[in-house]
Amino acid sequence: MVSKGEDITGVLKEYDIDVKGIKLESYKGKKGVWWINTDKGYKILKKQSFSYKTLDFIIDAVNHLNSNGVYIPKIMKTRAGDDYVIKNDVCFVLSEAINGSTLNYSSDENVRRIIHELARFHKASRGFKATGNYKVRTHLGLWIEKYEKEMNKLEKYYDMEVNKEEHSEFGKIILKEYPHFYKRIKSSIEGFKGQSYSDWVNDVEESGGLCHQDFTAGNCVLEDSGRLYILDTDSLTIDIPLRDIRKILNKIMKRKNDGWEYELTKNILRWYNEENPLKDYQWDVLKPTLTYPHLFVGIMSKYYERREKTWTEQKYVKRLKEMISIEKSVEPIINNFEDIIPM
Repeated sequence: MVSKGEDITGVLKEYDIDVKGIKLESYKGKKGVWWINTDKGYKILKKQSFSYKTLDFIIDAVNHLNSNGVYIPKIMKTRAGDDYVIKNDVCFVLSEAINGSTLNYSSDENVRRIIHELARFHKASRGFKATGNYKVRTHLGLWIEKYEKEMNKLEKYYDMEVNKEEHSEFGKIILKEYPHFYKRIKSSIEGFKGQSYSDWVNDVEESGGLCHQDFTAGNCVLEDSGRLYILDTDSLTIDIPLRDIRKILNKIMKRKNDGWEYELTKNILRWYNEENPLKDYQWDVLKPTLTYPHLFVGIMSKYYERREKTWTEQKYVKRLKEMISIEKSVEPIINNFEDIIPM
């Protein structure tokens, strides 16, 4: 049976299943997802963009999370008892399909449930240490280096814009707004150079821990039984939990009409602390994390590197204005930081 995207017949023959149908979910050459209808129910086949050495790390991390109570779709073994199939140096993983509904951010109750699960995920990840002969994925202790590199890159783009004879609408906005966000970047990096960040890095180094990197509502599936399953573990990495907390805060607040909501932010941190209480020094690291303008940095880099080939100038400008608005809406929270931290 030939699937759209590529022929996966040879891959499926490695499993003890009777294939009744194949439906392509997504395909991007290096990555692909298919729904497989089998005599043993629906399965999900994923083509991975990384090597088996990275996949071995992810499977080790998933097994650790599973053993500590996190529900993640079960990986199906091949006839030979392996966790994946390698065809032409590409890895394919077959796992159980979860029958349920994805959550969303439409209600405080949903957000609370997602945040509770994120906190449980981080709690369950404690004790994980990469011990296998595989390629370890980690961002632990690398934030300062990463942000300084981004700051230097943006500085060059800004200088390039300053020296242009004519400026696009996007460029004019950058000339006006960049100095403000440059100050925030500098302030953030100085904050990470304090003792709190290095102490937390050392803690995770000693006790172990994981981040999901894409812990979103769409990756939380509520099964009919009431179990909440976590999908898309392909990006698992070793890092302090704040990486996930920052990302989900940005995702939630980007959907709000007026950007960051003070009370909701306060509630999210409180909900997280209910399941995985953080120490005061760990919450201190949140301030430079919020101060760093991730959204502004992202859209500015995207524009000058022309990473979105199909975007018009108008779309870039629209997105830039949106990101600036969201970034500035967080500033009252940064300025009143002590008031939002769970007691």
